[in-house]
Amino acid sequence: MSSLPTGTPLIEAQDLRHSYDGKVFALDGISFSIGRGEVFGLLGRNGAGKSTLIKAMTTLIQPTSGRLRILGLDPRRDGRRIRERIGVVQQSESFDFTTVEGNLDLYGYLWGVPKAERARRAEELLRRYGLEGFRRRRSFDLSGGQKRRVQVAREFMHDMDILFLDEPTVGLDIVMRRTLLDSIRTEVDRGLTVVFTTHNLEEADYLCDRIAVVDAGRVLALDTVANLKRLYSGKRTVDLSVAPEDGPRFFPALVEAMGSTATITTRNNTAVLLVDDPKPALAGVVELSQRLGVQIEWLTVRQNTLEDVFLRSIDRSDTGGPHGRP
Repeated sequence: MSSLPTGTPLIEAQDLRHSYDGKVFALDGISFSIGRGEVFGLLGRNGAGKSTLIKAMTTLIQPTSGRLRILGLDPRRDGRRIRERIGVVQQSESFDFTTVEGNLDLYGYLWGVPKAERARRAEELLRRYGLEGFRRRRSFDLSGGQKRRVQVAREFMHDMDILFLDEPTVGLDIVMRRTLLDSIRTEVDRGLTVVFTTHNLEEADYLCDRIAVVDAGRVLALDTVANLKRLYSGKRTVDLSVAPEDGPRFFPALVEAMGSTATITTRNNTAVLLVDDPKPALAGVVELSQRLGVQIEWLTVRQNTLEDVFLRSIDRSDTGGPHGRP
């Protein structure tokens, strides 16, 4: 494990910027820090800058400007030392020319793990990730979900301080997805630090300690899951949808009718209302729909979720702020 003093962040980024063409910035002034034993989630749409940020933290690219430290080291000078102490699970394939068992052994060999220790770790990982029945099957004969399990399992063939996971549960069934997330949490409890990208907000809610919502190369929101949800503490969410052709005339009228009593986010033919009291909001929606002759296709009230935080953060990025006032 890292010898950094207790309390020192394992990852520090200050005002990171990166452009591939010198015109558009994939990273546009990102700053954050990640501590030991933390699961740090990166959420964002495709093209938000998550992959570029992962590439910078894993030394695959050098940021155009800004300061980045990984385990106290500068990636510009110490890329090899950093790579020796991290693990990376990306969307690439495993070593398809060998068996699952051989895949794990080869990966351990490349990391310099002694033979006896490789055998011990491989057996443990085969059990942990439900791969015992596939141990002698070649990797290119596996399903996508099975290959994904091999990709994650092989990283634990060597010791590391930080594990970068890029959409690690893609292709996994519900049971194996939860098994994988629980195994990651077990390693975190032992001191591993994890950077986790996902489009699955339920997974992020389940696994992450802190989350950064990223869009257009900028961090829109960054806090613990609990604190992000607490931004909307005491409020309820009203979801509704109308026919696609009715949205353009109904939603502007709804925003005007609700005024300061609701924060409203609209996308296509759906709307999400953040309110203190859902009863008058529901009555207002129904009254307006009747007055305009608009059929409500879906109307429900629920508690706030991490998805609400994500969508409202993105909405601010798109429009400069949500409709209405919080």
